[in-house]
Amino acid sequence: MAAGALLASGFDRLRSLREGPARSALTVFSIRIASAIVAYGAQVLVARLLGNEQYGIYATVWVWTAMIGHSLTFGLSQGASRFLPAHQAHGHLAEARGYLLAGTVVTIGASLAVALAGAALLFLWPGLLAEPYRAPLLLAACILPLFAFQDYLEGVARSQDWGGLAIAPPYLLRQSVMMAAMVAAIMLGAPAEAGTAMACMLAAAAVATAIQGAILLVRLRRTIPPGARAYRWRHWFGATLPIAAIDLAHAGFTFVDVVVLSFLMPPSVVGLYFAATRIQQFVAFVHFAAQAASAQRYSAAHAVGDRAALARLVGRMSVATAGATAVVGVVILAASPLLLAMFGPDFQASVPILAILVAGTVIGSLFGPAEDLLTMLAGEKLCAVVTAVMLAIAVLLCLALVPAFGAIGAALAIATATVLRAAALAVAARRILGLATPVWSRRTERNP
Repeated sequence: MAAGALLASGFDRLRSLREGPARSALTVFSIRIASAIVAYGAQVLVARLLGNEQYGIYATVWVWTAMIGHSLTFGLSQGASRFLPAHQAHGHLAEARGYLLAGTVVTIGASLAVALAGAALLFLWPGLLAEPYRAPLLLAACILPLFAFQDYLEGVARSQDWGGLAIAPPYLLRQSVMMAAMVAAIMLGAPAEAGTAMACMLAAAAVATAIQGAILLVRLRRTIPPGARAYRWRHWFGATLPIAAIDLAHAGFTFVDVVVLSFLMPPSVVGLYFAATRIQQFVAFVHFAAQAASAQRYSAAHAVGDRAALARLVGRMSVATAGATAVVGVVILAASPLLLAMFGPDFQASVPILAILVAGTVIGSLFGPAEDLLTMLAGEKLCAVVTAVMLAIAVLLCLALVPAFGAIGAALAIATATVLRAAALAVAARRILGLATPVWSRRTERNP
């Protein structure tokens, strides 16, 4: 009876902990579905208007912008979800105000410094890059501070459980404004070049960031009213810098194939490959949805000490996520000729690339939610190490396979690295946490 009462109490606590996050996850899930559709439409529009080669230049410049921009918050964006709720819960509003201002200053300051350094480099050594890349990169330097600051705003909004405000501006509004601006620019006679697309993205980023920032400021004044500020730099950065390392490694792993391909192949090939990655994201989105629905539940089950419930949850999510990923993968591959034809007639050549990328994602999903478990249950440093090692392997595989096989080689490299990373993380979760994550594993656990 006592054991039953304890178990019931644990589940009550687990249920109360997840009610708020579940509603937020549903909001995030819905908006991300809409944003995935809008993002696909935006890429189709840009590819159609620019053509294969100019689209490849745009894709290369945008990948670098996103990869660098995500890293320039130094983990303060993700750290907001850790520190702001804690400061508020304990009534330490001075520290909360200090964190908000510190994150703003660091993010804007670092991104401006990097942007100015990049722009100066282009002006001092104009021959450093081919001419078609210069104007887009200068515009990317202008976008960088807006991109990084909006990433920080997203983290602050998430910390307050404002899921819609967190992701609607960067993922829906920015893409929608970009499409409208692109159509208007071309109709007004602007050249159909990558520079035009980046200028439209600059306008879209400015609009989306301004609106998100204004709404967030108004809402924050209600929960964290103006007052004195206190700063705990060492405490904050002690946690956020390792998170930044994880993000940088993860961003590198996400974009390494496009980056290496841009150095070794012409822009037209990069454009074909990038289009395939935009469609492959629909398959990878299954993991994001599962993470939004389950990550907090892993943490809550662990917090109440119910390892049996945690193991069962891991088992169910492993099978459900892998099954859903496989189904979505099959649907995407069946529709791939039509989806790629939307980009233009030349993009039919991307079907084999997409098939390899989807295969890597589906096989990787068979190893279960090990990454989510490690991140939620204090294994983030090991997760970062594994990701960094696999990033190095991905680079080596790309360098070995791209010269011989072109875009197909890049797809083979990243698919192989994806599977190896998933397998390594599953081994780490088993050894460190005592939880078996692959779909074929018996749902047993041991004490770590």
